[in-house]
This record gives sequence, C-alpha cells and structure tokens, in this order.
Amino acid sequence: MIEISDIRATLAQGAAEQSCLAVGLIDAVRLFTCLPHYFAHIELRRRSIDARRKSDVHIVLTVRIRFAEGVDENAMLARVPERDRRRVRIVSPDPSVSVPRISTVPGTRPVVVGAGCAGLFAALRLAEAGLEPLLIERGDDATRRTQAIERFNQTAKLDPESNIQFGLGGAGTFSDGKLNTGTKNAAHRYILETLVEAGAPREILWDAKPHVGSDILPTVVTRIVERIRTLGGEVRFRTKLVDIERERPAADAITAIVVEGGAGGLDPLSLKRPEADRAALRQESARSERIPCDQLILACGHSARDVFELLLHRGFAVQRKTFAMGVRIEHLQSAIDRAQYGPAAGHRALGAAPYKLVAHLPNGRSLFSFCMCPGGQVVAAASEPGGVVTNGASLYARDGKNANSALLVNITPQDLPGADPLAAVALQRACEQRAYELGGGSFRAPAQLVGDFLKRRPSEGPGAVAPTYPLGVTWTELDSTLPAHVIETLRLGIPALDRKLKGFNVADAVLTSVESRSSSPVTVARDRSCAALDAPGLYPCGEGAGYAGGIMSAATDGLRCADAVLAELSQKAAAR
Repeated sequence: MIEISDIRATLAQGAAEQSCLAVGLIDAVRLFTCLPHYFAHIELRRRSIDARRKSDVHIVLTVRIRFAEGVDENAMLARVPERDRRRVRIVSPDPSVSVPRISTVPGTRPVVVGAGCAGLFAALRLAEAGLEPLLIERGDDATRRTQAIERFNQTAKLDPESNIQFGLGGAGTFSDGKLNTGTKNAAHRYILETLVEAGAPREILWDAKPHVGSDILPTVVTRIVERIRTLGGEVRFRTKLVDIERERPAADAITAIVVEGGAGGLDPLSLKRPEADRAALRQESARSERIPCDQLILACGHSARDVFELLLHRGFAVQRKTFAMGVRIEHLQSAIDRAQYGPAAGHRALGAAPYKLVAHLPNGRSLFSFCMCPGGQVVAAASEPGGVVTNGASLYARDGKNANSALLVNITPQDLPGADPLAAVALQRACEQRAYELGGGSFRAPAQLVGDFLKRRPSEGPGAVAPTYPLGVTWTELDSTLPAHVIETLRLGIPALDRKLKGFNVADAVLTSVESRSSSPVTVARDRSCAALDAPGLYPCGEGAGYAGGIMSAATDGLRCADAVLAELSQKAAAR
C-alpha cells in the first residue's frame, strides 16, 4: 500500500470526503503517470488545515492507495519524480485487532470499575476475549445522566453520583469529545473505528483534530455498552466501589471488592414519588455487596476523591503528581475565526477555529490552553456540594456564539505543603469552595472580565462576550479563588498569549473560575506490567490513576491494562 502526503486542496475541494478523494486521485495519477484504473482502492487518511498564511488558507491531505492486481508497486514507485519522492512511501495495512479468547481458568471474572473511556475499552477488550467482565459505574447510564445534568443546570440540585464527572462515558462525554492526542499508538485506529461503528461521525478517521460532540457521545458510549453486554459482559450503573479487600492489609493480592448499589440505576431525586418511597429507595441504593475479584481494573476517573482515600487507607501506593488549575476564558468565536483564518473565516470547510497556546514566562511558570471548545459553552462540572467547578463543552456542530478554553498553570508536588499524598485534593476542594462562596451560592460561578483582571479591579457586568456558564455568574474579582502563583502566571501570560493569537487579551473576554479538574492530582503507582505496586491483581488505569490525559490516551490505557489482565490469565492457564 502506498501513502501520499502533502496533497494541496482548495477550501472548496477539501470540504467533503469525496472531493478530497478526487483531489488525491488526481495527484496519484500525476505522480505515477498512469490512468485511474491502475488503482484498486483509495482512502482518505488525514485532512488538516494550513492557515500559516492568512492570505492562503488551504487544506492538506494524505491518502492511501492500493494498486490493482498485477501492477508492480516498485516499478510504479520508480516513476515518481525526484522532487515528490519525500511525499510517497510504502506503508503496511493497519494491523487487524483480533483478541485471542482465553481458556477458562480457576478464579473469578475480571471487574472493571468506572465506565469512562478507559473502563469502557478495557471491558470491551475483556469481553471480546470471552471473559464476560463485570463493569460497574457509580453514575447513571447516558439517558439518566443527561437528565441529571439538565436538572442541575435548571435547579442547582446536584446529584453527587451522576453529573458532568460521573456516569457512563466519564468526564469526556460532556466535554466536546476531542480525540486528538500528542502520542502515537497502533491502538488509536482501532479506537477510532470502534467509535465510528458505535455512531461517531466518519470524519474522525481522517480529521487532524477529530471530535465527536457532546450531543453524539452519549449514543456512542451507550452502543459500546450494548456491545459489551452482547459479548457476555455485565454492566451495572449506580454501583459504587466502597472497599477493596486484600489477603493482607499491608500488601498482597486483592481478593474482593465491596460495592453499594441495587437501585436499578434510578436516582431517587428524579422520581415523582412520596418522600417515604424515595427514602426507601435511598436505603436500597446503599445496600452493600461483596464481589470476589482476582483481577480489578480501576478506572475511576480524576474526580473520584473517595476512591483515592480508600486506596490510601488500604495501603496502596498513592503518590502526588503534577496537575493544573486555572480558569475558563471565553471569546466571541467570530473573533477567534478571524484571528486564525483571516479573510477565509466562516468558510464551511473550516468550521469554528480552534487554538492551542502556551507561554513560558519570566516567573519560571507556563500558562497554557487546554480542552479548547470552539463554538461551545462553559459547563457546570461540580461533583460535590458547596464547590464550583467549570469545564468546557461543544456540540458536534460547534455553532455556539462563544469559544472557550481552560487557561491552566501547573501545580507541582513541591508547591504543596507537608507530605500528605492527597494534599492536592485538599487544595482543589478549597479553591472550589471559595469559588462557590464568591459566586454567592447555588453553584453560581465567580467571573471577571480580562481587562478588569489585568488591571486588578472587580468587574460589574459583561461586555460584548456574554458568559455561557448555565447557572449564572457573579461579577467580582478572582484572585482569592486560586493559589497566588496561578493568579500571577495568568496576569503575566494572557498578554503573552495575545502576541500569539491577536485579540486574545481583549478587555471584554470573560474569565470564569475555577477550572480544577483538568487532570488527576495523584497517581496510583504501578509497574511495567500495569499492576499496582505490591498489589497483584489491581490495575490502576486511565486518567484517575494518572496514566492518561484525554479520551484517546484513556482508551489506549484501558486496552493496555486489559491486555495485561489477559497476559496474566494466559500464564495461569498455561501453568495448569
């Protein structure tokens, strides 16, 4: 198979898959000086936007072709002009992902905790191997989770177990569904194809910055759950991990987990029943169950603070790690489009413009954008009473009026007091509670205009950019919601980012605080086999354990941990 890269297309030509393929075919015919019937197949592999020159914004394509039977590939390669040979290379077909089925071995079925992307793909891999895993999720399925989030946005009544952080699909489900990643892994193609089979848009297979959208992802993750169940796996919602049993309390293999659940995935707050019935249902929800377990993939997510406390209490190696905190910034999307694309802004082939920015500053810190959501909205992402948390999301169309992004500053273990592994959790919680207090309660968020923030004065109202945080904002000043070095770095960094993206520090851009859950503040130490240190059978996995930073990396780590379980079980089977 031949791959041809750096194929230039106009915006009109690059607007749709078929027109992209037509441009690729024309380039292949020219390169190989042959007729189209020499090719048996052509496939679009990558589509990106080149906007380095605002007067010449265009599309860049990569295609793969397979020659017809009987055509000598090497002879055809020899026809390529010398000036173009850097663009043409022989590639191997994508490796097929076939999971060997594991023979029955003594012991219990594997358990996966957490139905975010890491847990979903771990459970899917185990189910494909015939192991009939149990997947448990503390939150709701996609339908009830969506209802819980809508109720929170309308009434400020938070369900601590089913919200932006917890529930099927994890935090990424309601945060745009961005799939771009800075790493390369053979599993990425399999993950993308699995998502497409489950209902994600086909263009994620070739788009350089793929996304699914928070309106589509609930359907996608629901279909993955259906696939796990079809393969013999069991999936339980409203089932919360409360304990992990070990052979010895200090350090040895796990033997069982204890969960609370049993209400059939129903949230008592959502039921129109007499209070007595709802109280009975709450009691049923708290029913404990002991589940024997030899292999546990723990993909609890970055906001499962009670799980971090449990792990520390049970003697697992929980360690501090660098994480980040900051604010959400909102601009008019039209202004970002003009800054990124110039006169081409608004063309249908371009869509809403994203950005990715970083500034290294004189104070030795860096300010960087994260989870940028074109045409999106700031979301209320709290998972605990009395704390304000922000995040960003956008729908597939990305047609909202505002652009938003996190602006973050790293917090290292050395920035934290004492030696408590959970000191970062305490800092997150304190900042979230201060934001709640400053917002005036009812999960209103404190907000400040960029111009006022830079001039160190409180804001009194919005300018041209209307904040999109759904529970309302309180205009104030944000300094007390974050550590001093974060505030200092924001003040130094916002003007520096304006030099990279014109208009970034426009006075009426909106800052909303706090963005505190961009990543896990701890890591659960594991060895090269993905097993927790001194804890055979436990596999810390994904963002919550400190081994991922987005949908793709989390799904990849889920597959990695599942493969580690399969390797362990294969060794046991071979030893019989």
